[in-house]
Amino acid sequence: MRRHTITPRPGWQQTVESQGLIYPLTRHPDDSLCPYWDESAYYSFTLPEVEALEEVVEGLHRMCLAAADHIVTANRFADLGITDPRVAEAVAEAWHRRAELPSVYGRFDLRHDGDGPAKLLEYNADTPTSLVEAASPQWFWMEERFPGADQWNSLHERLVAAWKHQAALLPPGSPLHFAHSSADELGEDLMTVAYLKETAEQAGLTTDWISMEEIGWDPLSGRFVDNQLRFIRSCFKLYPWEWLTTDRFAGHVLDSLDNGGGTGSTLWIEPAWKMLLSNKALLAILWELYPDHPNLLPAYLDGPRDLATTTGYVAKPLLGREGAGVTVHEPGTASPLREEACCYQELAPLPDFDGNRVVLGAWVVEDESAGLGIRESSGLITDEYARFLPHVIL
Repeated sequence: MRRHTITPRPGWQQTVESQGLIYPLTRHPDDSLCPYWDESAYYSFTLPEVEALEEVVEGLHRMCLAAADHIVTANRFADLGITDPRVAEAVAEAWHRRAELPSVYGRFDLRHDGDGPAKLLEYNADTPTSLVEAASPQWFWMEERFPGADQWNSLHERLVAAWKHQAALLPPGSPLHFAHSSADELGEDLMTVAYLKETAEQAGLTTDWISMEEIGWDPLSGRFVDNQLRFIRSCFKLYPWEWLTTDRFAGHVLDSLDNGGGTGSTLWIEPAWKMLLSNKALLAILWELYPDHPNLLPAYLDGPRDLATTTGYVAKPLLGREGAGVTVHEPGTASPLREEACCYQELAPLPDFDGNRVVLGAWVVEDESAGLGIRESSGLITDEYARFLPHVIL
């Protein structure tokens, strides 16, 4: 794993925008605009290195599924902050019937510097973003800048294949709706959903488009409807389950949930069992089930324990995106426990490449490793000001 500087292509912004990345710049607090898509540098990997990382990712995914089964079997929903019995019941049912429920993708965030084992930082399994840039613009960048090279990137073909494979699980005779929240101001959620919709269409599925805010409820039929008053039988939503089960329509979601077998009115993708994997409590449960595993960091739910005096720790809210609420605590620093439920994970500072802190976003599609996206930040927390850099296999 190496970082290289390179001169950006002339007109790079217009190029990546035409490839679906309509948010190539990030506005910073001082109102300046800086590249989010950053092709002034790139990372290179060897093929054996990528093959080893693929094995790590698929092994971590299997471990996470085993942890999900443990949570359900041992009734540990409270450790995840799931205290509503109806929500816990829906998640458990979805897990038991997961073979009947479509599930497409997820993203592991890994600490890796090219030396030693990669370490799991978190699993974004419900509403992961940065998919568009990982699947499309960085592939075209590679073809233009390094013709004949390769990339850890089979995302597009695997997504199309996943929709084809799981089409039989969708309710027949109605379109698969794709929904995002119109509260998204950057366009990232919009384009992620648009891209997934495109892959579903390439798989031969009939699709439609709607925002979460446009979804209506028909009290007479007890069903969700779109803006043409058609029943929504299936819907891919870039909208976290913790919102879906707590907002004003949460009761209707649970009342009408198709949780396998076509017994309800609306089938949601990703399914409810993804709540088991998108929660930071998973990190502590993994460490409990697989202590001293080379790809895990020590993590606990009841406090930092000895991490406070030895390695330091990172306190992560159980739910959240883009590093929101994450705090870093150096060893020996007196820090009171957080009032909100957190996972306390060993501090493993992101590797420093020329002053840039790097995290690897490794994708899985239908349980298989499918691609890589790299983000850089200036600090130890990968936040909304991080940059995306392309990579190649050399």
